[in-house]
Amino acid sequence: MKKQVLLLLIGFFTIFGYSQKVKVVNGNFDFIKDQKEINVEFVYDNMKVLKKNLSNDQYMKEHSEKLEEKARGKGEAWKKSWIASRDIIYAPKFLELMNRYLEKKKGIFFGENLKDAKYTLIVQTVWVYPGWNAAVMRQKAKVSTVLKFVETANKENVLLEVTSKKAPGNRFGGTFSNEDRIGEGYAKTGKSFAKLILRKAF
Repeated sequence: MKKQVLLLLIGFFTIFGYSQKVKVVNGNFDFIKDQKEINVEFVYDNMKVLKKNLSNDQYMKEHSEKLEEKARGKGEAWKKSWIASRDIIYAPKFLELMNRYLEKKKGIFFGENLKDAKYTLIVQTVWVYPGWNAAVMRQKAKVSTVLKFVETANKENVLLEVTSKKAPGNRFGGTFSNEDRIGEGYAKTGKSFAKLILRKAF
């Protein structure tokens, strides 16, 4: 009985024991409130993975090799899914939450390929922890990013820089998909960042 209680407590803190930290590094929010749309770019160059801080290439190699040992072709299929998730899960999740708060409440639309937008938000992924799910116990994914507003025509001009560390990600009821958990981390990043903009810019 004591062992069961201990496992439940470990599971509780494993699931809920992480919090996101959002910090303004430099700049201000004054320019945002007059905009109707803002371009968004997602950057994954030089991102690290896991607590070992593996490069993305190292992680893909190690993880795909493990999957190949279990079933031939599984590793190669996973590599395609891992990269594709950037466009079909991570970016859409982030944008959905940004627009849920900022487009609906303030009329500012955030989207990719908005070449006429005066400003661009660069979402640079710094670190990703996929988390895991063992049914009885699980650990959330975590996503760390640097969020920079720049002039679209002159990206060297940074108007605002914010860091978001260890945004937690997990679906209600849990999921066995690393990519789905990470996607929820991007959703959490978008939600927290949108709320910060609402507080600071309006």
